[in-house]
Amino acid sequence: MPAYLLYIILPIAGIVLGWTIRWIFARFQLSASEQKAERVKQDAIKEAEAQKKELLLQAKEQLIQEQKQQERENRDRRAELQRFESRVNKKEELIETRSQELEKREKDLEAKVGDLKRKETNLNQKEETLRVELERISGLTQEEAKALIIKSLENDARHDAQALLNKIDQEAQLTAEKKAQEILVSAIQRLATETTSDITVATVSLPSDEMKGRIIGREGRNIRTLETLTGVDIIIDDTPEAVVISSFDPIRKEIARVSLERLISDGRIHPARIEEIVLKVTREIQQKIYEEGEKTLFDLGIHNMGQDGIRAIGRLYFRTSYGQNVLTHSKEVAELASLIAAEIGCNKELAKRAALLHDIGKGAENDSDQNHAEVGAEIARKMGEDPRVVNAIAAHHNDVEPQTVEAIIVQIADAISAARPGARRETVDNYVKRLENLEETAKKFEGVEQAYAIQAGRELRILVNNEKIPDEQVKDLAKNIAKQIETDLRYPGKIKITMIRETRIIEYAR
Repeated sequence: MPAYLLYIILPIAGIVLGWTIRWIFARFQLSASEQKAERVKQDAIKEAEAQKKELLLQAKEQLIQEQKQQERENRDRRAELQRFESRVNKKEELIETRSQELEKREKDLEAKVGDLKRKETNLNQKEETLRVELERISGLTQEEAKALIIKSLENDARHDAQALLNKIDQEAQLTAEKKAQEILVSAIQRLATETTSDITVATVSLPSDEMKGRIIGREGRNIRTLETLTGVDIIIDDTPEAVVISSFDPIRKEIARVSLERLISDGRIHPARIEEIVLKVTREIQQKIYEEGEKTLFDLGIHNMGQDGIRAIGRLYFRTSYGQNVLTHSKEVAELASLIAAEIGCNKELAKRAALLHDIGKGAENDSDQNHAEVGAEIARKMGEDPRVVNAIAAHHNDVEPQTVEAIIVQIADAISAARPGARRETVDNYVKRLENLEETAKKFEGVEQAYAIQAGRELRILVNNEKIPDEQVKDLAKNIAKQIETDLRYPGKIKITMIRETRIIEYAR
C-alpha cells in the first residue's frame, strides 16, 4: 500500500473512531439521565401521596373539632333557652298571681263602694228628716234660717268693726305725733353719711415756678387754649409753686385740674397737646360720671334706669350744694325715704326712687330759668318715670302740691338730710359685720351647711344638707329664715334668699 494512502486513511479512521466513541458516551449519558429522571418522578409521586394523606388527616381532625365546637355551642344555646323559658314561666306565674290579687281587690272595692253608697243614702234620708223636723219646730224654712243667721252675723261684724275703728282712731290721735317722732328718730339713727364742702376753686401744685411760664406759653397761647377748651379761669399769681383753677361748674373744674396735672407731668405743653389731653380727660370724666351713676343705683338696689338717667345721677357726683355733695345727699335722702316708708307701710321702692332723683335738676347741663325741682321733674318725665315720681320731684320744695304720701316722705327725708351735714356714713367694718350677721342668722337653722351673702348683702345663698332637709321642707325653711332676718337684722331694701339642695352620689370603678 502506498505510503500516501496511509497518510489519508489514518486521519479518517481516527476521526471516525472519535465520533464513534462520542456517540457511545452520549448514549450512556442519556440512559443515566433517563434513569435519574425516572427516580425523581417516582420520588415526587411518593412525596405527593404522603402530603395528600397528611392533608386528608388534618382535614378530618379539623372537621371533627368543628363538629365538637358546634355541639358545645348547641348545648349552651339549649341551656340558655331553658333558663329563658324558666324565667318566662316564673313571670307568667307572677303575672297570674298579681292578676288574681287585682281581681280580688276590685271585688272588695266594689263591695266597699256599694256599702258607702248605701250609707250615703241612709245619711241623706236622715238629714232630710232632721231638716224637715227642724223647719217644723222653728217655723222657718231653710232659706229663711240662712238669711236670718247671715244678717245677725253681719250686724255683729259691723258693730265689732266700728268699735275697732273707733278704738284705732282714738289711739292714732293720741299716738300719731309720738309715732312720727319715733319714726324720724329711728330713720336718722339707722343712717349715717358723710358730706363735702362746697369748693369752687382747685389748686394745682407745680414742681417749680418755671413751670408757670410754660403754662402761659408764648404770648399766652397755652393758657388761653386751656381756658377756652375747659371753660374755667386759671389764676397764676405770686403764690409759689401753685396755680389756682376757678369755676362754678365742678365738672369743668375737674377736667381742667386733671388736664393741667397731666400736662405738667408730661412736660409737653403746647396747644395741640393741650387739646389732645383735654379731649382724653373729658372722655374719662364722662365715663366716671356713668360709673358713679351705676354704682349709686347698685348700692341702693334701684333697677330699670335708662342710660340718660344713669348719667344724670352720675353728674351729681361733681355737684355740691350748701356744704353737701349732691350725689351723697341724694343717696342719703333715698335711704331715709326708704326707711320711713317701710316704717309706715308705704311703697318704699317708689319713695327711694323719687328721693334719689329729687335733686336731679341740679346736674342738668342746660341753663334754664326754672328752678332745679321743675327742671328735675321735666327730666324725669322725659325719662319715662312714674307720674308719682315726677310729682315727688316737683313737689319736694312745695312748688307744686304733693299728690302721694311718698312725695311727702321725700320732703321729710330731704329736710332731715339737709339739716344734718357732716354725719358719717357706714364704715367698712360695719358693712362687713352686717354681712357676717346675715350669714350667721341663716346658719343657726338646722340643716343649713353654708350661707353666703353676695351682691353687697342683697342676696343670700344657702346650701342645705340633702339628708336632713327633704325637698318638701326647703320652701318652709326659706320662709323661716326670711322671717328671722326680718326680725333680727336691719337692712336697706330687700334680701333675696336662694336655697340650694342637691344629691351627690360618688362611686369608684376599680
